[in-house]
Amino acid sequence: MPDKSHSQRMARKKAVVDAAIAKADRDKGLILVLTGNGKGKSSSAFGMVARSLGYGYKVGVAQFLKSRRDTGEEKFLGSQPGVAWHVLGDGFTWDTQDRDADIATARRGWQVARQMLKDESLHLVVLDELTYLLNYGYLDEREVCADLAERPLSQHVVITGRAAPQCLIDMADTVSEIRDIKHAFRSGIRAQPGIDL
Repeated sequence: MPDKSHSQRMARKKAVVDAAIAKADRDKGLILVLTGNGKGKSSSAFGMVARSLGYGYKVGVAQFLKSRRDTGEEKFLGSQPGVAWHVLGDGFTWDTQDRDADIATARRGWQVARQMLKDESLHLVVLDELTYLLNYGYLDEREVCADLAERPLSQHVVITGRAAPQCLIDMADTVSEIRDIKHAFRSGIRAQPGIDL
């Protein structure tokens, strides 16, 4: 015999959810910010790349800090039709240790991203680890936010990285903060292919 109180609770919940779904009646290009110290920000963004490809949409990806070209996400997603994948970094700033070179690389990378943000054929643009370039002062926040605001109305943008600046949070439609509770690296376990790379 079904639990009557559970059925009633779920019926009330369904009515609330259905009303919220009915109220959401607009479409627009979203800005999503995935920030925080936890693992999974880029992985979430690449999941949205896979979703977009599943619908036959075109996607652009700009990876600002990574310089490696052998990650699993690029090997698979970067080889898919409809994906423009750009590795635009020279490595993490603690690897390069050259602020002037990092600024020049960031500015060259932003020119690539800016072209993607003008491309109406791109359903989704991922700006992976963009927050670092803003926090370190490599790119001008006002310029970046202006370029984001001027993108095609139906284009979605996902921005990843720790410590998202307030200008990105303010203009975003969705902001998720991923918390770090525990990480294998702190136990001496190196990055694992297919999980971290």
